[in-house]
Amino acid sequence: MTGRLVIRGARYPGDITVEDGRITEVGTVEPEPGDKVLTCPGDIVTAGFVNTHHHLFQWMTRGRATGCNLFDWLVHLYPVWGRLSVDDVRAAALVGLGELAVTGCTTASDHHYLVPGGNDAVFDAVVDAARQVGVRLYLSRGSMDLGEKDGGLPPDHVVEDRDAILASTEAIVARHHDGEMVHVVVAPCSPFSVTTGLMVDSAELARRHGLRLHTHLCETIEEQEHCLDRFGRRPVEMLDEWGWVGDDVWLAHGIHIDRTEMDRLGSAGTGIAHCPSSNARIAAGMCPVTDLRAAGCPVGLGVDGVASNEAGGLFGELRQALYTARLREMRPDALMPAEAVDLATVDGARCLGLDDVGRLEVGQRADLAVWPGDDLADIADPLAGLVLGPDRRVRHLLVGGRPVVTEGALTGVDLAAAHRDLAQRARLLWEV
Repeated sequence: MTGRLVIRGARYPGDITVEDGRITEVGTVEPEPGDKVLTCPGDIVTAGFVNTHHHLFQWMTRGRATGCNLFDWLVHLYPVWGRLSVDDVRAAALVGLGELAVTGCTTASDHHYLVPGGNDAVFDAVVDAARQVGVRLYLSRGSMDLGEKDGGLPPDHVVEDRDAILASTEAIVARHHDGEMVHVVVAPCSPFSVTTGLMVDSAELARRHGLRLHTHLCETIEEQEHCLDRFGRRPVEMLDEWGWVGDDVWLAHGIHIDRTEMDRLGSAGTGIAHCPSSNARIAAGMCPVTDLRAAGCPVGLGVDGVASNEAGGLFGELRQALYTARLREMRPDALMPAEAVDLATVDGARCLGLDDVGRLEVGQRADLAVWPGDDLADIADPLAGLVLGPDRRVRHLLVGGRPVVTEGALTGVDLAAAHRDLAQRARLLWEV
């Protein structure tokens, strides 16, 4: 954007000035003639949230298999996901990204690993939705090449050929990766749905292009058992053998990791996407967040898909992460409100390799969330009030200084209409 924007009157952290898409002042600012002024008396401003793990397509199968563990849940839903059209994926991404935006998210990572019929236009659909909403997108080109007949969990009709996956990934990088609003990520799905060859080749492809790597790891005990039966080694050992331990990698879930494995991942700077609500929904376990952070792993927050976290927004994950850490350790100070905000902002940015978003500092990109603070004036610590108080949606959301949400409404999408379209599509999908 051109000109100067002044956010005035916020209770926390004070006034903020934005020029050319970056923060130029924080504190007390006097507007100058020609400035655009956004007055937010008593509100709370944070850096925009970074969602480090999501499956946007799963908006089409929300509220199903509600009493299943991970493997049973997947077996129930794989056949339905295999019927998704490109337009279904676009509709789900539009709603998913819209809901993320109104709950404070300025950067979203979408791990899309279902490519029915090998039609990689599904990735174009996700990019279209992100551009319409206006958020930054980490487009994780997910993949599965190990079907049931070869010992994997997915049905054979939803897996792809390895060479086709790699060629598609190269093409998607050429079409969409700009390193600014769209970052393409190489992201085979999980140890129980991919071959060793795909993992090794994917790491080589990513590093040839300077891209990041992402996969699921150590989510459930069943996954551990699968790896021990298939490889004779634990998942982190396999990851290391495949060349997937490094500071250009972040992993979804990271629950069942022992101390030695944490130290190995931490020493390499490998990140973890913590998805506390989803983990609780399927009873996968509690991620050892404080131990991982102490070992040196960046830990961010993720919604996961709304087929395992029907809320679909990132805001509630801050409180859930705080409560989960305290219950796991039985310590009331195990994770404090300001640390929960860090998980959602600067630490999530570290997972994605971003060093210029996530902090309210001069020089950072102006990815900002303005939260209504009307009901929190009686709470002395504004961040404690934000995290521990009622769920809320943003009053304003800026991405690079551009308005994405204004007075609580998306600027580029009619979210209510998008929800109606999605609901109709979801009903049709389940009637087949």
